Amino acid sequence: MERHPLGSPDGDPLPAPWASDWPPPSGPPFDPPDLPDDWVDPDWGSGHAPAVPSTPGQGWRWMAIAVVGFVVGQVASTLVLVVMAAVNGHLHDLAQLSSRAIPPAWVVVGGLAGLWMGFVGSVIFASRTSGTGSVRHDMGLWFRPVDFLVGPLVGFAGQLILLPLLYLPLEQLVPNLSKKLSQPAKHLTGGFPGADLAVIGVLTVIVVPVIEETVFRGLFLRGALRAFARVGPTAGPVLATVCTGIVFALAHFEALQLLGLAAFGIILSVMAYRAKRIGPCIMAHAAFNLVAILAVATVGR
Repeated sequence: MERHPLGSPDGDPLPAPWASDWPPPSGPPFDPPDLPDDWVDPDWGSGHAPAVPSTPGQGWRWMAIAVVGFVVGQVASTLVLVVMAAVNGHLHDLAQLSSRAIPPAWVVVGGLAGLWMGFVGSVIFASRTSGTGSVRHDMGLWFRPVDFLVGPLVGFAGQLILLPLLYLPLEQLVPNLSKKLSQPAKHLTGGFPGADLAVIGVLTVIVVPVIEETVFRGLFLRGALRAFARVGPTAGPVLATVCTGIVFALAHFEALQLLGLAAFGIILSVMAYRAKRIGPCIMAHAAFNLVAILAVATVGR
């Protein structure tokens, strides 16, 4: 006798919540499979989108939320700096301090803190309004042991191999190219005393990768994968990963570094898509930032 998937063997609906004698004693007891904590759609990786967001419309919404979160973060960053400048007695020269090649440490930390407010808020908002409510699940925020090996290798290779190859043709066209490429890292760490450098180094190597990867490779990429799913099983993921890498680069507001950041951002996006989690991307991003900071701390100071 064939069982009806949503009712009794005869096709009648089961009483709510469940009939006490269903399934019948003669059949095997119903034992739902134990899904691991990191479960996502089993077909993701063969051209489909992750479990959430669940519709193309929600995918576009997640992408928009990521962009709005970035804008809100910029506004919050300005407000935080204004408050900190007022407390420190530097409100009158805040613009001058912020525009320095090497600003004070409190300017760097305040700017990052404000930006993170928008980033974290956007992730939580998207998860609660059109996800499962679990940021860890919705953004793929988990690690596996292999991530701690593969991730750093990709990050080191990005700084030591990828970037030199990408910018090799420009060395004859741009005077002092290497010095100009290292300027963003020097802006974060150069000229600070040991304590400030240690604090900013920890923020840059640990906190920045977690937050940025959760936003770009979690919120934005997963939204893009769902939004572009109808393009095709190959073209959709390609479009999503490339788009995410470019947006990641643009968000840094660094014209000269745009090429390298976009290329590395695409690599991180491919890693997240293939692994179905952002753990390896966080480790790669951390290693990438670590090399840049060490170069400034040991050579460029």
